[in-house]
Amino acid sequence: MTDAGKKVKQARKLSGLTQQQLAEASGVSVSTIRKLEQGERSGARMETLHALAQPLRLKTMDLVEKPKEDGAPKDAQKLWAATRAELVRPPGPEADDPATPSGVDRVLASAETLYRDHHFTKLAVVLPGLLRDADTLASDGRDVRVRVLQLAAGALTHTRQFDVAELVVRRSLESAQDRLEASASVNTLAWLLVRMGRLDEALALATQWADDLEPRISRATSSELAAWGLMLLRASGAAVRNNQREVAADMKRFARSAATAIGREVEVRHETVRTFGPTTVRMLTVEDALVKDRPDSALQLAEHMPLFAVRPSSSVRSRHGLDVANAHARLGEYTEAFGKLTEVQVGSPEWFPNQTLARDTLQTIVEGRRTLTPEMRHMADTLQLIL
Repeated sequence: MTDAGKKVKQARKLSGLTQQQLAEASGVSVSTIRKLEQGERSGARMETLHALAQPLRLKTMDLVEKPKEDGAPKDAQKLWAATRAELVRPPGPEADDPATPSGVDRVLASAETLYRDHHFTKLAVVLPGLLRDADTLASDGRDVRVRVLQLAAGALTHTRQFDVAELVVRRSLESAQDRLEASASVNTLAWLLVRMGRLDEALALATQWADDLEPRISRATSSELAAWGLMLLRASGAAVRNNQREVAADMKRFARSAATAIGREVEVRHETVRTFGPTTVRMLTVEDALVKDRPDSALQLAEHMPLFAVRPSSSVRSRHGLDVANAHARLGEYTEAFGKLTEVQVGSPEWFPNQTLARDTLQTIVEGRRTLTPEMRHMADTLQLIL
């Protein structure tokens, strides 16, 4: 029996519920609960544990197994092997011909474009050399070096290289020179902790920093408001996944206030690729509705999205697309769900295979349809979904 299975069984018995009663209260099938408790399943999706935790009056984290430190498939580990090696390489002697901040900054700009567009294969080629050059920079290039480390941390988190991602993001945090620069590293660290299932840690970290960053709105710059708002969104995301809905609602309310104060979607100076504003807040509200198992509300929220000259980051937009697809799938609208999945895959083909939500959504489609199209089978191969 897995740790998660033991925890579910123990909590269910303490609550006086049968497996059938827990299934009815949570919406999780009796078969899934039985297999989890008997150890016939190696683990459970966060979505399943979230649903089970609610009638058991627990936080999701109370049921989570100890997360794997590195959830990347072997092909991803191979692709990023040179980057990983560079990040764990011991410091060498001082370079005879150190790179210049301006030179590294130019290469970094190109790498950030690859990151924004989810061109991870090309980025994996560029990043080792960029890290090596950034490591030679003197004190006047410290801010550039921090941005390079932040970029590496984001790319590794996206591709589930969790062990090295945590190492490098903490390194970027130690090197940050001011609190806005540091907040970008903290935001990535909190996101990484969420992806690893360490929700309590993510919530505590993001909450502490949101408190520290809270500006005086009447005098705050857009960068200060954005830093605060992004941290609030990160805290809200961790809280809603951990069944702390009131906390999540408070955080989202404050984030909406920050977005309203700015009045538009903005690119954030201290962030590598993140944007902040009313659109980002609305898109992540759609995600929250799904975590609360309200797919109909999620689709209603997605219908009227505020538009500005600056669009949310590619990751937020792609994730939003998966949220819409998942909402359709939960409502039994499988054609619409698969169409949206296909749209996201075409738009971000290298990002798509690393997304658990894409796999879960396709699984729902597969279980709900009598037959599968060749396109669905091909997507299942891409997502390594066993039919």
